[in-house]
Amino acid sequence: MTACAIEPTTEDGERDPEEGGRHTGEGERGAEEDPDRTAAAPLVITADGAYAARLARRGDCWFPERWTLDGPEPYAVPLPGHQPEEPGTQVQPMADGQVLVHRRAAGRHTFTLLYPTGPGTGEHPLGAIDHRDAGTDAGTDPGGDAGLRLLPPAPCGTRAYALLVGRRSTALWLVAGGAFGPERVAEVPGRCSGGVWLDRAGRMLALDRETGGRTKAVVVDLGRGGEVSPLLQITADSDDRLLLADPDSGLLLIGSDAPSPGEPRLGWGVLGSTLPVRFPESLRLPGGALTPFAIQPGQVLLPESCAVALRVDGPCGSWVGMWRPADRRLRQRAAPEGWLPGAGLWTADGELRLPYATPAVPCGVARVPAPDPVPRPGPESRSGLASPGCPGPADDRIHGASGAPAEPCAPRPVPLQQAPLARLVTN
Repeated sequence: MTACAIEPTTEDGERDPEEGGRHTGEGERGAEEDPDRTAAAPLVITADGAYAARLARRGDCWFPERWTLDGPEPYAVPLPGHQPEEPGTQVQPMADGQVLVHRRAAGRHTFTLLYPTGPGTGEHPLGAIDHRDAGTDAGTDPGGDAGLRLLPPAPCGTRAYALLVGRRSTALWLVAGGAFGPERVAEVPGRCSGGVWLDRAGRMLALDRETGGRTKAVVVDLGRGGEVSPLLQITADSDDRLLLADPDSGLLLIGSDAPSPGEPRLGWGVLGSTLPVRFPESLRLPGGALTPFAIQPGQVLLPESCAVALRVDGPCGSWVGMWRPADRRLRQRAAPEGWLPGAGLWTADGELRLPYATPAVPCGVARVPAPDPVPRPGPESRSGLASPGCPGPADDRIHGASGAPAEPCAPRPVPLQQAPLARLVTN
């Protein structure tokens, strides 16, 4: 495991080379005296794996925190604003190291870029969205919840998008990277959720759209003014969601209740392929939940060889699962102490990196080698577990290791399947 502390900076906001990775006095005191300082909070990672950001807590105060992951050692920089943040504040890292902050106050959504300025935090306001100017019925839910949510970081790293959900439609907003502040770029009929990028140019965005009581994944083409086309329709009566996608290989992770009505199942397919969607038994865990959060990049045209990392939730908490379509087997591993559940990334050479935070280690990254492939023939296995029991000693194989940071992948064109992806096939 690699650990680090709150990072001291120079007056221009860069890392102080003389300080190296040492704790500052304030960082040490915060970790020792305030266990809430490292309370688990969602960590958002850029598409290239260089930066991450989360809303951290010290005592009763919340503040944005940026993690740098592409250096010899990871380190964190606190970015407190002029006043403490609300617990619901959303943060997102940008490719240049700035952190986008979304705040809500007095019926407005405001967006600001934060960056370190030595002892303080610089702020660059980007503008705001007023509910009355949101367009159509977006943001006018009778319950008063505007429903604005930042989408996962765009692959380009220079733009950020958000969904503003209304009663009958959903507005897609460009909230960072535009020329004149927040800009509404598309209006999608129905109530949308999710958000998965299908290409590395940040043009094709998959959303889960609810209409007529059913949820189906659709594609929004931002290069054609927000043109919407279907992506998933396994059966007419099923809820079909896209959970994760890898642009290099085209591997898709899909959630659907088509195989077992009323029971969501995890399946996989290939973007642009006519091969069927499959729902392997190795991804079925009675009494537990599996949520994919990272796919190994760089496996061009080899979707079945891609390693997938999953969050496993069961009676003992959360731990890590690793799976490949070709292996037909779910490997389960204990998570590092303080893991920020659902956060992590694969390197192209097959190393899984899991960020964690504890009172003693304000920011750290555990490195987990991908499991060796197993022969494909034979029945599928869940590592001998018929239910979500806790990972045993044999499964606790998270290793500490040093290594080079993940390299960003070069953009690769992937054909888009405009029609419904495939018919239903269960394994």
